[in-house]
Amino acid sequence: MYNYLKALHIIFIVTWFAGMFYMPRLFIYATEAGEKGETEKKILRDQFAVMMKRLWYGITWPSAVITLILGLSVLFHGGWYKTLFEPAGTWLLVKLVFVLLLYVYHISLHRIFKQEMSGLYKYSSNQLRIWNEVATVFLVAIVMLVSVKESMSFLWGLGGLFLFIIVLMSAIRVYKTLRNKQK
Repeated sequence: MYNYLKALHIIFIVTWFAGMFYMPRLFIYATEAGEKGETEKKILRDQFAVMMKRLWYGITWPSAVITLILGLSVLFHGGWYKTLFEPAGTWLLVKLVFVLLLYVYHISLHRIFKQEMSGLYKYSSNQLRIWNEVATVFLVAIVMLVSVKESMSFLWGLGGLFLFIIVLMSAIRVYKTLRNKQK
C-alpha cells in the first residue's frame, strides 16, 4: 500500500507543479495583453481568464490538496514521522519547511489569480517572470533533499541553492535585455 501512496503522491506533485509553472505564465500573458489595443486586449484577457480558471480550479488546487493528503499518508504509513526530530530525519524536517513555504507560494499565486480575475494587474511582466521562478527553486531544493537526504552537507546545499537562484535571476536579466533589444 505504501508504494502506491508514494507513487500517487509523486504523480500529484508533478501535476501541482505543472499548474504552478504555467499559471504565472498566464499572468504574464494577461498582463502583457494590456499593451494591446482595447479590442485585442479584451479578447486576450477574456481567453486567458478562461484558461486560468480551468487550470487553477481544475488542476492546480485539486493537485495541491491531494498532494497534501497523500504526503501525510506517506509520512505516517512509511513511518517517517518517527525520525522527524532525530538527526537522521533532519533532511525531512528541512524538506517539510520547504513544502510549507511552497504552500505559501501557492497561496500567493491564488491572490494574484483573484486580482487578475477582478481586472487588477498589479505586477509587471518582469516581476511575474521572477515570481514564476520561485516554484523552480522550491522544486530543486525539495528534490535534492529527497534524493541525497542526509549525505548532503547543509552548507553546501544552501550554497548550491543560492548559486542556482543567482543563475536563474541572471537568465531572467539576459532574457529581458534580449527582449528589449528586439523591440
